Amino acid sequence: MINFNQFLAEGKENKNLHLEHIEDQIMNFGIDGGRAAINFLRSLRDMLAGGSRSSVNMTVKWDGAPAIFAGIDPADGKFFVAKKSVFNATPKLYKSNEEIDADLKGQLVEKFKTALAEFSKLGIKGVLQGDLMFTNDLKSETIDGIKYHTFQPNTIVYAVPVNSNLGKQIKNAKIGVVWHTTYTGDQLQDMTAKFGADISKLNKVSSIWMDDATYKDVSGSAAMTQEETKILTSHVSNAGKTFHKIKAPLFRSFLDMQNSFTGNMVGASLKTYNNSKVRAGEPVSNPRLHAQGYLQWVDNAFQKNIDKIKTEKNKQILQNKKEETIRELKKHVVNIQYILEFQNHLIAAKLEILKKLNSIKQLTDTFIKTANGFKVTTPEGYVAIDRISGEAVKLVDRMEFSFNNFTAIKSWDK
Repeated sequence: MINFNQFLAEGKENKNLHLEHIEDQIMNFGIDGGRAAINFLRSLRDMLAGGSRSSVNMTVKWDGAPAIFAGIDPADGKFFVAKKSVFNATPKLYKSNEEIDADLKGQLVEKFKTALAEFSKLGIKGVLQGDLMFTNDLKSETIDGIKYHTFQPNTIVYAVPVNSNLGKQIKNAKIGVVWHTTYTGDQLQDMTAKFGADISKLNKVSSIWMDDATYKDVSGSAAMTQEETKILTSHVSNAGKTFHKIKAPLFRSFLDMQNSFTGNMVGASLKTYNNSKVRAGEPVSNPRLHAQGYLQWVDNAFQKNIDKIKTEKNKQILQNKKEETIRELKKHVVNIQYILEFQNHLIAAKLEILKKLNSIKQLTDTFIKTANGFKVTTPEGYVAIDRISGEAVKLVDRMEFSFNNFTAIKSWDK
């Protein structure tokens, strides 16, 4: 049986380099992943309904950039800042301005030099990971008649009223960061990630604005009403009913086929096909047609590679492989349909949770910048963390965030 500490899809073992969407866990871990996703949603429901049985905490997913690591190198006891290459076999750490100059370019040079100078004052034990929010790129803008301090590290514009206490803190800061993961261990490569960061133990430095990303007030006014809980429970129940229709042996065979799509064929997977629809802003409204469409997607992936082959002999070999794969996939169409229906029920439940979470104002206002000015938006999403294992999945409205990514004016577009 899968447990929550297996929910983290990692680029490197035990490192928080990538979080997965809850609806994708059935494709990542098969039947056990689907079952665990249902259990996770039940815990989220219990949390928002004020139930004490919930084992889940919630943090806000900040749209920061770049990801930054800071702490003490166990090898020499020196303080460093780093990008995600911190966990390479040969770690790339910045312990001096000279090392930053030698490796980075553009705005990253200033950002990492500021991070090195400022974060060294915090007294970090071990290693923290966070999202960098601003350095010298803080702006003052008026939105809907309100004067804000704004920062836009990526897609979302974060805005804090100038005259608020938080606004005054941010104005006086040289750097802003949201810490979300703690690493412990005797060697960088062997460190273990735990979601969450206890910033109460760090030194208070006026030139640093920081937050720990904790979702505020999940047990207060964010609590779901009886009717909201009923709707959410209905979606989770429907997910469970559909889940039982999925034929496990056939699904295992299908996942084996998915895992065989490597190299030039890696784009033939169902997850890639689903993600293409997300990027296009097209929800899977008809699972049966979507499952049929997946056959054409795989056919197209094969054909692209066939067209690149020069010799007729090798073309025919891959052509035969394509026909064999499509014949096999046709046996899975009904099962794929159930998998897609199951994911849709999970997504419906997730959206109910997001709607409730988004109804509670967080630290900052959030906007996206368009050609017509600023448009109110929700946070990027949330991270649900299991209290026992410390691991997590992300809850994101993929359609909205994909649309924002496509339409918003990014900080580097201006």
